[in-house]
Amino acid sequence: MSKYGKEDILRMVQEEDVEFIRLQFTDIFGMLKNVAITSSQLGKALDNRCMFDGSAIEGFVRVEESDMFLYPDLDTFEIFPWRPQQGKVARFVCDVYRPNGEPFEGDPRFVLKRVLKEAADMGYTFLVGPECEFFLFHTDEEGKPTTKPHEMAGYFDVAPIDMAENVRRDIVLNLEAMGFEVAASHHEIAPSQHEIDLQYGDALSTADNIMTFKMAVKTIARRHGLHATFMPKPKAGVNGSGMHINMSLADRDGQNMFVDPSDRLGLSRAAYQFMAGILEHIKEITVLTNPLVNSYKRLVPGYDAPVYIAWSASSNRSPLIRIPSNRGGSTRIELRCPDSAVNPYLALAACLAAGLDGIKRHLEPPASVDDNIYAMSYDELKKRGIGWLPETLGEALEIYAESGFVKGLLGEHIFTKYLAAKEAEWKKFRAEVTDWEVGEYLYKF
Repeated sequence: MSKYGKEDILRMVQEEDVEFIRLQFTDIFGMLKNVAITSSQLGKALDNRCMFDGSAIEGFVRVEESDMFLYPDLDTFEIFPWRPQQGKVARFVCDVYRPNGEPFEGDPRFVLKRVLKEAADMGYTFLVGPECEFFLFHTDEEGKPTTKPHEMAGYFDVAPIDMAENVRRDIVLNLEAMGFEVAASHHEIAPSQHEIDLQYGDALSTADNIMTFKMAVKTIARRHGLHATFMPKPKAGVNGSGMHINMSLADRDGQNMFVDPSDRLGLSRAAYQFMAGILEHIKEITVLTNPLVNSYKRLVPGYDAPVYIAWSASSNRSPLIRIPSNRGGSTRIELRCPDSAVNPYLALAACLAAGLDGIKRHLEPPASVDDNIYAMSYDELKKRGIGWLPETLGEALEIYAESGFVKGLLGEHIFTKYLAAKEAEWKKFRAEVTDWEVGEYLYKF
């Protein structure tokens, strides 16, 4: 059931003195876009008559079919608390439609909604809780970002060692003013690295919230004279930024479908099968959970990021998937490879589709690995049947390109546009001569 109707929106805009409304949407690469209107145009927006040029958005449509329409999701109406309180600024998250009234198949939100419908038809609601990591760096004299740390604090440190404690506080308070539920926030392992965990919720709202979260973090960091980045690995030699995704399925009554008290580990058949589906398809969807050339600089041993395709029922953090110790209604699986640069709509759709495939095919996961996989030799990994994630964007793209599963998930439009763009990114990177290469080879050869 919807929270708001058109009359509710019109009343709130008037009562709250909202002057500008942003109609936001996300492109296939996870970049937030918007068309801004004044409150005088709100009626037009609520009637789904706001149009934009889709040909100007990479991965959308061609020039000869450029007219696209934004359909606001009324339940996503929020006022930005960090903007002026006279003539306030609000936003809607929008779905993208074609002029004929059909959903645009290149809209990532549509892809997630389509998979959520499949889950609902099977009797499931997909619930997720993201752990969002980012860095706060100094800017230079011109206000441009650097990679100079704001402080040198470490895991769970507090002020005055953690000099960004007030920045996180400001971010959290602004998010809560928008109706977000923030589960926790703390300093992460690397200097100037931080984590804010969003409360568990339905997948569509969570994906919307992740996009708003990134915008809020960057905006509020700039107010403090800092630059916030969700780049997975901005500095060599320290941990990168991930976005672990905690997942579970609920039935129509809201009961956790991953729970079975009679099982030795407290997990249901659906939980095992869902996990098995992700493990089977993870290489195919890695380019969606880890979308950049830089993403694979994070996925290396020694920096607390998963490399090996395995799962653990203990607190072991070396496998790809772990089962956090909380059981009962809090039972969930935690996928640890996604990073903060993901398009959340596509990443969550891929995880759900893989898990549902595991349930439909009654897949069984391999045995739980409760040892430190990082300490295992290559021969031991092979003996225990433990594979590993793609090591580069190029390798991930080769697997993606051959995947009928991913093509069926994304549809022809996004599948081909995404592949072409990422292949161009990889080709461009391969042609670059890096500082490391110059330092390593210039004097030797």
